[in-house]
Amino acid sequence: MASQKAVRLSLKKPTYAVCVVGVKTYVDVRSDAPKGAKTFGVSGSSGVEIFVVHNPARVTEPTGKSHWPLDANVDVTVSVDTVSKDLNDLKVKVSYFGQGEDGALGHSELYLTGVDISLDVDIGRQNKVQRSRGDKKTWRWGPEGYGAILLVNCDRDSPRSSGLDLASIRLTSLDDLKDMSPMVLTCDGPDKLFDNHKLVMKMPFSDSRRVGVFCARGGNSLSNYKQVLGPQHLFYEVERQPGERKISFYVEGLAFPDADFSGLVSLSVNLVDNATLLQVLIFTDTVVFRVAPWIMTPNTQPPLELYVCSVIDPHGSNEKFLRKLSDLVLKANCKMITCPWIENHNDRWMQDEIEFGYVEAPHKSFPVVFDSPRDRGLKDFYKRVLGPDFGYVTKEIPLAGASGLDSFGNLDVSPPVTVGGKEYPLGRILIGSSFPKSGGRRMAKVVFDFLKAQQVQAPVELYSDWLAVGHVDEFLSFVPTSDQKGFRLLLASPNVCLKLFREKKEEGHGEAAQFDGVEHQVKRSINEMLADRRLQRDSLHVQSCIDWNREVLKRELGLTERDIVDIPQLFYRQGPYAEAFFPNMVNMVVLGKHLGIPKPFGPIIHGRCCLEEKVRALLEPLGLHCTFIDDFLSYHKLLGEVHCGTNVRRQPFSFKWWHMVP
Repeated sequence: MASQKAVRLSLKKPTYAVCVVGVKTYVDVRSDAPKGAKTFGVSGSSGVEIFVVHNPARVTEPTGKSHWPLDANVDVTVSVDTVSKDLNDLKVKVSYFGQGEDGALGHSELYLTGVDISLDVDIGRQNKVQRSRGDKKTWRWGPEGYGAILLVNCDRDSPRSSGLDLASIRLTSLDDLKDMSPMVLTCDGPDKLFDNHKLVMKMPFSDSRRVGVFCARGGNSLSNYKQVLGPQHLFYEVERQPGERKISFYVEGLAFPDADFSGLVSLSVNLVDNATLLQVLIFTDTVVFRVAPWIMTPNTQPPLELYVCSVIDPHGSNEKFLRKLSDLVLKANCKMITCPWIENHNDRWMQDEIEFGYVEAPHKSFPVVFDSPRDRGLKDFYKRVLGPDFGYVTKEIPLAGASGLDSFGNLDVSPPVTVGGKEYPLGRILIGSSFPKSGGRRMAKVVFDFLKAQQVQAPVELYSDWLAVGHVDEFLSFVPTSDQKGFRLLLASPNVCLKLFREKKEEGHGEAAQFDGVEHQVKRSINEMLADRRLQRDSLHVQSCIDWNREVLKRELGLTERDIVDIPQLFYRQGPYAEAFFPNMVNMVVLGKHLGIPKPFGPIIHGRCCLEEKVRALLEPLGLHCTFIDDFLSYHKLLGEVHCGTNVRRQPFSFKWWHMVP
C-alpha cells in the first residue's frame, strides 16, 4: 500500500495539504485542541471521505447530537475520491466542545487538494499495466501470485550495435522496447500544484546496476526515449507537462539473479513539496519487479535447431559426419546450423562451449545462450547467434581460470519431476563435481552460484571427477517417452555390457571382436575382453561410481528403477581417471523421438552389432528411433562428437516459471 504523511491541524490558521486519491491521510485532531475541549465533531465537503477509527471496547460511538471523545483511542483519517480542479477546493472542518457541548470552543480548518499519483506495472502478469492500490511492494510466487516481471535486455536488436542492448544508455531500436516491461506514472492534478511540488523517481543504490528505466514521450524517433534511471542515474525529477495525466516508461533488466542478487528490484515515485528550503516528502508509491531467470531446456523438449561445427583436422574434414547429422535432423523435422571452421578455429566442441536456454515474461520470451568460461576456439561463437530476440549471458572466472568441469558438457537438466510431493515443473539442473571426495575438480563457484540463483531449477551435484574429462554427459542422458512418465534416464552400465558379452560367449560367439574392421585399432574378442582382469577391475570401479550417482538421482529426482534404462558401456582407467573403452552410446544427441547415437563398433554376430541390437531392444519399445553415427576417428582422438560436438536449441516449456513455488 502506498504511504502518505500525517497532517497536524491548527486553531490559529487554516491548514493546507495535498491528498492523494484513494489514500487515507491521518489527521491529528489532538495536538492543538482548545483548552478544556473534551469532544470534537468533524465534517467535510463533497468529495471527501472521513473515517473515525476507534476501539469499540473503550469508546462508544456517539448518537444524536453528541460528539466523539477527544481520546487517544479515537483517530481521524480522511481520503479524497476525486482529483481537484483547483488548489484547495476540498475542505474538512473540526469543531471542539467542552464538557457540556453547548457551543464550540474552537474550530480547525483543513483545505485539501486532491491529486492522483500512482506508479503501476503489470502486477497481475496479464501483459497489461493494471491500476492497483494493493500491495505493489511484494512479489509472490505461484498460480495465485502477483508482481511484475523484467527481462534482462541481453539481446541485440540493432545491427549497428556493437554489444548487448543492456550496455547502452540510449535506445538503439524501437524494437528494443518490446523487450522491456511497461510502467505508467499517473500524475493528475491542478497544474498550479506542480509549480511548487515535484515528482521524483528513484531506486535503491544496490539496484542501479540491475535495472534501467526509459521515459517515453511517444513518436517514432529514438530521441523520444531517454534513459532516466540506471547505473548513471539514481533518481529522476519527472518532467511533467501542463495537463499531462499519465507518463509512460519502459523498464529493462540489466543483470540476472546471482549469488548477491535475489532478482528483486524496486522503483519508487515521491511527491515532494519544494515550496521551502526544507523539502517535504508527501507521498511515496513503490513497485517491485522480479528479473526473469535463465531457464535450461531438457532433452524431452522438442528440438528447434541443431548446431554443429565444420572442421578440418589431420584426419580430414568431418563432412561425412555432417551428412549423417543432416539426415537425422531431416527425420526430426528441425533445422541444422553449421558453424564454419574459419569461425570455430577447429574447435568442434559445441556442447562444451554453450548451453541454450531462454527467458520469459508475460509479454515476451526469447532464447538466451549461456556461454561457458572455457574460451577456446568457439569463444566468439555467441556473436553468430546474438541478435534480435536472441540473448547472451556468461560468467567470468577470476584469477584461476576455467577447469574442465566448467565446460557445459558438465551441465544438464532433468525433465520435470516430483520429489516427495515437491514439484519441479522445469526440472532440476545436474552438474558434475568431486563430491563425495574431499578434494578434486569442481565447477567454478561463480558458475554454480549463478545456476542456483535462478531458483527455478534447483541444482543437484553429481560425482563426475572419476572421469578423465569429468562431464555428466559421459554417463547419463534423458530421452522422451510417450507413456505416463514421459521420459527415461539412461545410465552407462559396465555391468550390463559385461553381462551381454558373457551371454554372447555362452551362445558360442566368444571370438566375435570389438572394433572388427576398424582401421588402426586393435581388435578385441569377447573372450579377450572377459579375460582382461584390468578391464574387469576398471569396470567394477566405474560401476560403483555410476551406482553412487544412481542413488543420488533416484533420491533427488524422485525416480524408481522403472524410470532408468542401463546402456551397455565399458570404461578403462588411465591413472585415477576413466575413459570410455568404445564410443560412448549414452553420449547421444536427442532430437525428439530420434536419437543420434555414437556407433560402438561392437562384436558382429549374425551380421549385426550386438551392442547396437541391445540398445535398440532397450529403447525402440519406448517409441524411440535409433540412428548410429560413425564418429570413431574423431572419438579416439578427440573424445566424442555426436553429443559433445553438437548443441540443440529446444522449445521452451509451456509452464510459466512464475507459477511455481521454489
